[in-house]
Amino acid sequence: MVARISRPAKTAMQSGQAKSKRWLLEFEPEAARSADPLMGWTSSSDMKSQIRLFFATKEDAIAYAERKGLEYRVVEPKERAPKTLSYSDNFKFGRIGTWTH
Repeated sequence: MVARISRPAKTAMQSGQAKSKRWLLEFEPEAARSADPLMGWTSSSDMKSQIRLFFATKEDAIAYAERKGLEYRVVEPKERAPKTLSYSDNFKFGRIGTWTH
């Protein structure tokens, strides 16, 4: 079973960077999920898919995986490219959108 080490992206409900600096170690699924024919709930026989371990640094997560003898794969995060927006651009003469109020 392969462990995946990554830094999760922030959720759409977050405006800040809280909890996005930690590294996550989780196991890749061994078996596909199946749907229950009566209720339609999804289930899996893979119990390791429920394990999620958080670490402060990538090196800590790698050291844990090596210490436990786990095969692992590191997924490097994509860095954000912040857009610089100016409030005065809303009132520009040559602005593309229409003024609505």
